[in-house]
Amino acid sequence: MKSIYSLSLIIILIISACNSPEQGVTNFEHDIESGPKPWNGDVFEQTEEDFTFAFISDLTGGESAGIFKVAVEQINRIEPTFVLSVGDLIEGGTEDSLQLKKEWDSFDDRASKLDMPFFYLGGNHDLTNPIMRKFWNQRFGPTYYHFVYEDVLFLMLDSEDFEEERMLEIYKARSKAIKIINGEIEGEYTDTEYYHMLERRTGAMSNAQFEYYANVLARYQDVKWTFVIMHKPIWTREDEKGLGRLEEALGDRSYTVINGHEHSFSHRLKNGMDYIMLGTTGGYQNDKDNAAFDHITLVRMAADKPIITHIRMDGILDETGTIPAGGDSLNFQASDRVK
Repeated sequence: MKSIYSLSLIIILIISACNSPEQGVTNFEHDIESGPKPWNGDVFEQTEEDFTFAFISDLTGGESAGIFKVAVEQINRIEPTFVLSVGDLIEGGTEDSLQLKKEWDSFDDRASKLDMPFFYLGGNHDLTNPIMRKFWNQRFGPTYYHFVYEDVLFLMLDSEDFEEERMLEIYKARSKAIKIINGEIEGEYTDTEYYHMLERRTGAMSNAQFEYYANVLARYQDVKWTFVIMHKPIWTREDEKGLGRLEEALGDRSYTVINGHEHSFSHRLKNGMDYIMLGTTGGYQNDKDNAAFDHITLVRMAADKPIITHIRMDGILDETGTIPAGGDSLNFQASDRVK
């Protein structure tokens, strides 16, 4: 009788261990079989039937010190299951590998303070030239990828997906424009070649990337929801390098498109779906733009559709009624931000 009791106890303990939150969920799928991966963890805290995840947006163009640190502390208090990026995590724009390592080491250290997994996505500051793209591949793996979590499909697009020759043309034009902005050479930014480039505003998606996602969508036809995430708003581009073909492949499934890049919040309905441009989480803001503000975005996957909430960082307070991580000494208003 004692041995039967002991055996029953062991079985109960095994079942309990399998259900323990410390084990993380198993319903996390991806197709990266080897090498580095563009996320920093794959153990997720068990939650209720619905789950919550967060977005951070652009940090670049003259990052304001302290803002991202505050965002990390605020996100840790809210406790989403994981956090997603829409790109522009470092200033970048260089071919100096030592400088790139310094910038990425700094960002990775800051992102490691999150209590949950963080999913990387590259923007134009992160993937400006072939050297930066190679650096990304060696450190984070693919520049575009997908994953599935709890029957929700995430498509993480690369909006800087240009042919190498065109990429170098954009890079050189961008470098010259930045010198004008910084006062290193004379000229008007609005007169530069870079300012008038379509790719500056919209980015591009290659045929190879489209084929990759077409196969992903064919593989996951019955997921509850699909999120299409990118840095530049490829969906505003109307030629073959835009999002049109992917939108057709999405068909009648339920999806949400989220991007950054503009440093200005906006929302519109397209194809009956939400297309959302996020503001910033520490990046440069135009002081004449009322839609330019620092925020984090929280998404709760409810039973039938996502509940999306944008939370201005100056309104997330700790138990003392102040912005955590010393944020009460920071100014979140666009008019006082570094240009």
